[in-house]
Amino acid sequence: MKLGTGLFTAQRRPDDDRDSSELYDEILTLTREIENAGLDSAWVSEHHFAADGYLSGTMPTLGAMAAETTALEIGSCVALGPLYDPIRLAEDAATVDLLADGRLTLGLAIGSNPREFDVFGVPRDERADRLEDLVPFLRAGWSAGDLEYDSSFHDVPTDVSITPKPPGESVPIVLGGGAKPAVRRAARTADGWCAPSSLSVEGVRKRVEDIRRVREQERIPSDCTIYALQHGWVGDSREDAWETMRDGYFYIQRRYQEIFSGESVDELEAERKAELKEQAIFGTPEQVVDELERYRDALGDESHFIFRTYYPGVGTDELIDCVHRLGNDVAPELE
Repeated sequence: MKLGTGLFTAQRRPDDDRDSSELYDEILTLTREIENAGLDSAWVSEHHFAADGYLSGTMPTLGAMAAETTALEIGSCVALGPLYDPIRLAEDAATVDLLADGRLTLGLAIGSNPREFDVFGVPRDERADRLEDLVPFLRAGWSAGDLEYDSSFHDVPTDVSITPKPPGESVPIVLGGGAKPAVRRAARTADGWCAPSSLSVEGVRKRVEDIRRVREQERIPSDCTIYALQHGWVGDSREDAWETMRDGYFYIQRRYQEIFSGESVDELEAERKAELKEQAIFGTPEQVVDELERYRDALGDESHFIFRTYYPGVGTDELIDCVHRLGNDVAPELE
């Protein structure tokens, strides 16, 4: 099983006095350390109009990460597909993939935040259909020659050739989401599926079985790479790991609750905090390996686990230490 980490968001907690340039410098520092630690991948996330500066420019950030590395898979987990102009996304993703020499993975999802859709002028009730339209549009744009795709949402001549083209046949596209329509959309149209952190190991296993069943029934020949995402930390002890990640973890979960609902959330309820602690994977390297082996057993050796360890407010040195523990003490046990 491959092992990656992130998800970089460049969020600033109220008690963090660094400016934005320092937060983005930290992302590049951590990206270099992720590669130096021998991990397989590094990831960014996307949201817009957030008071804490949540990362919005996925493609520029991934381009900078590409320039800092030579072998690391870099990707979006996830970019909000319906909010993009498809030509610009095809151009930008191909450009990043060229800078990365074919190491980009484009993770996409339908999005949720009502304000984001309102400001971008995209009807929220069209988001699933727009994502379904976007995937073949991108592949057609990356193919040799003219576009030759008649989009349902974008009036683009089919005789236009989108440039540049990626170094391979296409940029791998991974779709996120845990609901049955999202999972089956990934099974039918994407190169991979990413399981959200809200799913249990058994929940992920059931959806993977569904993906494989759908692809077999519809005779889709290529493999669907399975990515699984979960929050966590590697420390000297279980208590030490939880103490380090807790405040930043609860902070981003509160912000996500606001993003998904469009309403202000002052504090997570105690029941929700307990649920989040139960979901997370944290402890010594040995304890983390034991938990990740459950995912490997459920998903297979060819799966890719994204161990989310980037928490606003955690110091850079602590983040680097966790990354190297993942690379030195956890990843070798999963090979």
